[in-house]
Amino acid sequence: MWNLNNITRNGYFNSSSNYGITPCVRFWSYLFLNIASILCSLFVLYYLLFDRRLRHALHNHIIIIILFIGLIYELTDIPWILYNDRFGVSLSSARAFYLIWVFIDYAFYSTQIALFAWATMERHILIFHYKWVSTRKKRLFVHYIPIATIVIYCFVYYCLVYFGPFCENSFDSFIAGGVYIPCVFNGTFLGTWDLIFQQVIPTFIIVIFSLALLLRVLWQKRKLNQPIQWNRYRKMTIQLLSISILYLLFNSPWTLVIFAYQYGLSESVANIAMSYTIYFYYYVIFLLPFVCIGSLPELRIKCKQKFSCCFRRRQIRPTQNGGIH
Repeated sequence: MWNLNNITRNGYFNSSSNYGITPCVRFWSYLFLNIASILCSLFVLYYLLFDRRLRHALHNHIIIIILFIGLIYELTDIPWILYNDRFGVSLSSARAFYLIWVFIDYAFYSTQIALFAWATMERHILIFHYKWVSTRKKRLFVHYIPIATIVIYCFVYYCLVYFGPFCENSFDSFIAGGVYIPCVFNGTFLGTWDLIFQQVIPTFIIVIFSLALLLRVLWQKRKLNQPIQWNRYRKMTIQLLSISILYLLFNSPWTLVIFAYQYGLSESVANIAMSYTIYFYYYVIFLLPFVCIGSLPELRIKCKQKFSCCFRRRQIRPTQNGGIH
């Protein structure tokens, strides 16, 4: 896997290319989206963590972790990308900085995809097999241990890949605006493992289990015809499907292009496709907090209350002659 050496050597992410997203466009679009997303992430995390009912809801736990991962990503990786696009040089030329940068860029992104892939499977348990998590012991083995295992595995795996002294890495293509390919991936089994098990399979799981959940919920609703039970399922289903659409729109194209190029897609086509998919796949991080607000009725209500309260304060203020308006 990851035989992208020819493309990276030819500079398919180079800002002087005749196609793709220019550094100027990427800088301003990422800057606006990143600021808005950070503020939205803080808002969502505040209510998910400080509202006891939302905090203890099992289906919110992975969402909270993914939002934390995205927030760290937006406070580190994205500003470093913006600095590089704005000034044409990286924030630091130290090799340690490059390693930390690419580690966050790849490991954090891959971790949140793996977590959400598990969330699409776990949602079937929470909706249709709640007895599996009905006790503290069952929740430990079915809910908490899988989440901890995914996080530990991803971070240990990528620490070995990026910080292990296996070979000498080059960061030229990454600094040019492209994707960094660890030298241990070049023509090795580890590279194939990463493509299949870290990229393709999680994406495939998100598609299959999201569609299965939708069909299963609709079938159950029609079969049981119980509005009360449907209302209990509806929130969790809408939340998952909304986030799934986000991953499918912005992460799947990138994964498909990488997979297709590895197994026969021409370099000229991959050049063009990569130039756009590498730009849009960051939108998963940017838009996730907004999708969370839209898919959680409690947060939508709180947003409306905040805006209406601010609006009333502006309307009801003292005038110079002592009145209010």
